[in-house]
Amino acid sequence: MSVPAMPSASLSAAPSLKAAPAAKPLFSYRKHWAHRFGVAPFFPMSRAEMDVLGWDSCDVVLVTGDAYIDHPSFGMALIARLLEAQGFRVGIIAQPDWRDASAFKALGKPNVFFGVTSGNMDSMVNRYTSDRRLRHNDSYTPGGEGGRRPDRAVIVYAQRCREAFPDAPIILGGIEASLRRIAHYDYWSDKVRRSILVDAKADLLLYGNAERALVEVAHRVARGGLKQDFSDVRGVAFIRHGTPEGWVEAPADDIDSPDEGFRRKQMQDAPAVIRMPSFEQVAEDREVYARASRVLHKEANPGNALPLIQRHGDREVWLTPPPIPLTTEEMDGVYGLPYARAPHPEYAGQKIPAWEMIRHSVTIMRGCFGGCSFCSITEHEGRIIQSRSEQSILKEIETIRDKTEGFTGVISDIGGPTANMYRIGCKDKETEALCRKPSCVYPDICKNLNTSHDPLIQLYRKARAVPGVKKVNVASGVRYDLAVESPEYVKELVEHHVGGYLKIAPEHTEDGPLSKMMKPGIGSYDAFKALFDAAAKKAGKKYFLIPYFIAAHPGTTDEDMMNLALWLKKNGYRADQVQTYLPSPMALSTAMYHTGFNPLKPVRRGASDPVDTVRGLRQRRLHKAFLRYHDPENWPLLREALKSMGRADLIGPGKHQLVPIWQPAGTGLQGEGKRIGHKGRQRPGQAQGQKFLTKGVPSPRPPGRG
Repeated sequence: MSVPAMPSASLSAAPSLKAAPAAKPLFSYRKHWAHRFGVAPFFPMSRAEMDVLGWDSCDVVLVTGDAYIDHPSFGMALIARLLEAQGFRVGIIAQPDWRDASAFKALGKPNVFFGVTSGNMDSMVNRYTSDRRLRHNDSYTPGGEGGRRPDRAVIVYAQRCREAFPDAPIILGGIEASLRRIAHYDYWSDKVRRSILVDAKADLLLYGNAERALVEVAHRVARGGLKQDFSDVRGVAFIRHGTPEGWVEAPADDIDSPDEGFRRKQMQDAPAVIRMPSFEQVAEDREVYARASRVLHKEANPGNALPLIQRHGDREVWLTPPPIPLTTEEMDGVYGLPYARAPHPEYAGQKIPAWEMIRHSVTIMRGCFGGCSFCSITEHEGRIIQSRSEQSILKEIETIRDKTEGFTGVISDIGGPTANMYRIGCKDKETEALCRKPSCVYPDICKNLNTSHDPLIQLYRKARAVPGVKKVNVASGVRYDLAVESPEYVKELVEHHVGGYLKIAPEHTEDGPLSKMMKPGIGSYDAFKALFDAAAKKAGKKYFLIPYFIAAHPGTTDEDMMNLALWLKKNGYRADQVQTYLPSPMALSTAMYHTGFNPLKPVRRGASDPVDTVRGLRQRRLHKAFLRYHDPENWPLLREALKSMGRADLIGPGKHQLVPIWQPAGTGLQGEGKRIGHKGRQRPGQAQGQKFLTKGVPSPRPPGRG
């Protein structure tokens, strides 16, 4: 496939900093010699498939914890097609038996490197619930079967690759590697773990949106192996045994000092690096861990970030600055590669839940500037939005229409990490390069942010005008505080792109937890709901919002959860399945959970901002029970808590009260089944209003029915 050369992506740098180097266009490299083999219908997963393609070996072998689906929504397929476009022969080992090295020898020794990933999800998040209970299903596996990948899959896979071919280079990538690139708190072991690069004993780690680093590293390793300097490649982690001569080190303690700007200006004439607290320091001292987390997140802007180093014993883990975002033309090139848009034929007749969910959806952008402290999108994809062109998106819709099995005329989703950040960004590139804020919309929408939804509205209109398309749904979460800036967008959304319910994520109602989440106050939700309801009424449709809420987030008190439960009851919401906070690797809220300090503010010995955390299992269950106040199983726990909180007035039959004083038979406390104290109670299990059960989302009921 011939891909045209594309213009360089560059960011204007702040006057006090060296300009971020212009990125080499993604498709401008001279192709590896093996491009003569052409395009593979599917990448081989066996020697027999290699023989059919006429290959004697693979240049790159990718090992993944997901089933192989040749579609750009699956990271391994996107990476494989991009490497193929650079001329490399790529093989895939999907969900191998990790108990010995034999499965990792299936395609032979790769000529260039092994690429290792857990798949589209962190293997621990994929395998365990927020209560550390084992999940028995896996959406990325045929039949939804659980247990097809090991815990800490990246480490295990890398070790097996090393056993199979000791001298083959091993490069880590994907979300599990990306979010564990430095010393990090691990919720499942309840301790600080080393950088995954150290534990996996790999050669390199590519973090974030890794296309640029992947292409550069692949060509370099193909030409000269691993014994070369990769410090000029952005988005890379590697191990050194010291700081090279001539580099200037800045201590992480200075990150919030008044003279930080002057210090950075002084470093502009010499290569500079920030020394993070060591693994040993962050493992032993929680306040030091919180400071390290703050430093990492402040050094996240490609326009001004410096490299980071962190000592692990006698070794230094070196992180180069974040990658330069892809241009629109480059995004089009990546998503326009010749994907088969189907699961590998090996899975014929088997359903893969994740594929069933996304096969009729379209990704239109990447990144998120929301900066929610509990979310990993910004840490992985960056806060600068990378959008595809209208032409590229519409062409993919036509491809879905013409080539994807089971298409009935409905595009199931058109969005990305959020539904409504398409082509939104900073008004001025120089300001963007200077900025070190973690969010463009918290505590308020930045005055420098272009909030126009006009390009997205035009895209929606053109998408639903594609012949053969009956409906284009928006299933990605809408950033509602941004949407209220464009009433026209809300109107367009309601009239044409909502299928009865729309999911949004206020996450909480109380200022305490919201300030730690970096989420707007509930007033923003109310403003959006007013616009949404008015548009639905004008259109003559009965639509409902599905709000997501989080229980037990750092900074949340029992009283906060009680007030949220009262809000839910007042507004007629009954959550059928709820989310208890899960501390994911590297997130700011994870640092709060582990340390008890707030890295959103300066962290200084004796002057750090403390955060109350919900760590005990009983309290976490209580917070979850408040979200499901209507479930009789939770009533005994809630009664006990309300009494201890001095709020026994909320126990009773009144509409203003939270739980009744009676207990149905077979629920909660054993032996309680009789009515206690009031008449006319509703039978247990009788739900009022409309029933709506969707995994992972609340069940709304029409307002006023609660």
